Amino acid sequence: MAKRLLRIFGPLILAAILVLAILVSPVTFGFKHVSAGEERQAAVSLSPNVLKGKRIKEAALKENYVPFFGSSEWSRIDPMHPSVLAQKYHRDYRPFLLGARGTQSLTQFFVIQNIQGELRNKKAVFVVSPQWFVKDGTRKDAFAFYYSQLQTAEWLSHYRHDAIDQYAAKRLLQMPVAKSDHFIYAALQRVASGKTLTDYQRFYLRTKMNMLTQEDQFFSGINLPSQNWNKVNQQAKKLPTQYSYAKLDRLAGQIGQEQTGNNRFRISDSFYNQGLKQELKTGKLQGFQRNLSYTKSPEFGDFQLVLDQFARLKTNVMFIIPPVNDRWAKYTGLSQEMLRQFDQKIRYQLQSQGFNNICDLSSKGNVPYFMTDTIHLGWRGWLAVDQKVDPFLTKSQPQPKYQINDKFYSQKWQQLDPTQLATYEATTK
Repeated sequence: MAKRLLRIFGPLILAAILVLAILVSPVTFGFKHVSAGEERQAAVSLSPNVLKGKRIKEAALKENYVPFFGSSEWSRIDPMHPSVLAQKYHRDYRPFLLGARGTQSLTQFFVIQNIQGELRNKKAVFVVSPQWFVKDGTRKDAFAFYYSQLQTAEWLSHYRHDAIDQYAAKRLLQMPVAKSDHFIYAALQRVASGKTLTDYQRFYLRTKMNMLTQEDQFFSGINLPSQNWNKVNQQAKKLPTQYSYAKLDRLAGQIGQEQTGNNRFRISDSFYNQGLKQELKTGKLQGFQRNLSYTKSPEFGDFQLVLDQFARLKTNVMFIIPPVNDRWAKYTGLSQEMLRQFDQKIRYQLQSQGFNNICDLSSKGNVPYFMTDTIHLGWRGWLAVDQKVDPFLTKSQPQPKYQINDKFYSQKWQQLDPTQLATYEATTK
């Protein structure tokens, strides 16, 4: 009986032991080469597995892909989308879209952790959405959805005793998902309090990182969605053969007009029909944003984490500040003065530290067919982005000179009223 059971279960037990040995091995096995086709699909997939993983991002960014950090705007794929223009006109670069609905600065900070080699002395694009900077900052459930133990383990394995790491650890400890691994949670507590990791914690993190790296090698490319890559190709067919801004602008206006015909907000018909039409009938949305503010938020501290990391890596970054649909803002009561103050505050945080490549579109919310819905760029908006991003990425740029200031981690800065900027600057030099 024992021999019979051994014959039945022996191979399964052996296979399980072999897989476990591979996962915990300190050697990273190159199980599968990342093909060009896999890179193309992953670059526009917006897949959580790709965002949380390492293998595919690392391989693509070693080639001609450029990281485009952001959130839900990347899913609005129309003919002027950055990925479509790069594909159609055979640009020297291809956007690798990093972010989806719910990703904000804290998630992007950890995304950067396992592609540092691919960002050092390179270029990147980063969309700064005003909607991130609400009173409570990043949503805990959204952060948990994109949380990666692999990225956290990599960060902890090379952390330094400075403001950036202590602040990052404290912020992560505020997220319930940090407790998903007891040993990582204990390590975070030591980093947050300025203590060094114990020898056992370092050993555990190395082992954990090896195991998660092997898992990423195995699984990151499985069931990689292709629908967005198909959309890119379909939308590219609508563009003229040769690049012409005048022709593209006319086309953007034409498409925008055709696709926003059934509502007064110039919002795409599909979005309006699916998300707003019924709600607007209740009248509950009129004026509901009159007290909303983007000027006081812990997001300003999280954003500083990203800036600090870019500065360490000497990454030259183009920041995009999108507008809010002007017609929608008037209907919901969203303050235009508050939006201007947000723009003033975020630009101060950028420019005072040497981040001067800024595509500021915040005043364009009233331009026809600039937005595809209430807050997301579309048609003419994407074309305006391209006018800044394409020369930034294809032409030589001076090396930025960053002057990072830890004051941007402070509660005082996060809660600062932008009308007090002049006084704040004078007292914090």
